[in-house]
Amino acid sequence: MIIDFHTHIFPDDICNSRENYFDNEPAFKLLYNSPSSKIASAPDLLQIMDEEEVKLSVIFGFPWKDGDTAIKNNDYIMESVAKYPDRFKGFACFDMEWEGAAKETQRCIKGGLCGVGELAFYLSGIDDQALSRLEPVMEVCMKAGNLPVMIHTNETVGHKYPGKTPNTLEQIYKLAKRFPENRIVLAHWGGGIFFYNLLKKESKGVLKNIWYDTAASPFLYDSAIYRVVREIGLMDKIVMGSDYPLLKPSRYYKDINDSGISKEEKEKIIGKNAMLLMGL
Repeated sequence: MIIDFHTHIFPDDICNSRENYFDNEPAFKLLYNSPSSKIASAPDLLQIMDEEEVKLSVIFGFPWKDGDTAIKNNDYIMESVAKYPDRFKGFACFDMEWEGAAKETQRCIKGGLCGVGELAFYLSGIDDQALSRLEPVMEVCMKAGNLPVMIHTNETVGHKYPGKTPNTLEQIYKLAKRFPENRIVLAHWGGGIFFYNLLKKESKGVLKNIWYDTAASPFLYDSAIYRVVREIGLMDKIVMGSDYPLLKPSRYYKDINDSGISKEEKEKIIGKNAMLLMGL
């Protein structure tokens, strides 16, 4: 079974009039201001899933600063999950500066969602204040059965692009250290923090509850990255995420097929690891 662990969808009015949501939402405007930046609804995603043989997608909206917009998008995620329970699992999403984040997490879990994310710190990076704001959300997820929390991360070197945050590897490591029992999914390969599982002391324990998704990988890494994580011993901790509508899953299938990993390892990445992570 193929599972896409990282997709974004929006209600029709946001899809049709995105410019109405740019005010006081600098991150949303940065990512979606260009007409070439695709934006999708649940039916759009379902069509792509059928074309690409994806059985199940994890859906979420955007880390909106405005609480009302976050609720609106989360309501749409809950409605989509309720309408297509065999095709969608949903995460709650919001900006972590919003005081209502923990309460919204509780509401969304009661409404049928099974995690939180993709949380992002586009302007600050994952600094100490960000970690403090995360604490009540992490506590809610832990009490609800240790539901997964997805955090936006990115590599700290290389080319610049919209959405690349000022996070550092040290900040990502401190995130894992601050919440050692929470199950955390680091988007975009965790900015490369997975490499430090090779250290002989401490890091393996700190990173033990960290998973990594492949979102945007075809834009960022050679297909050899799949062989690298195999050598490090992390094949059970990688989940395929397309970041749809940024890319279609088939772009990832190609890289995975070109990487030289085994059929069994491919099956873990494109579905089995996600099933275990979500308890399916």
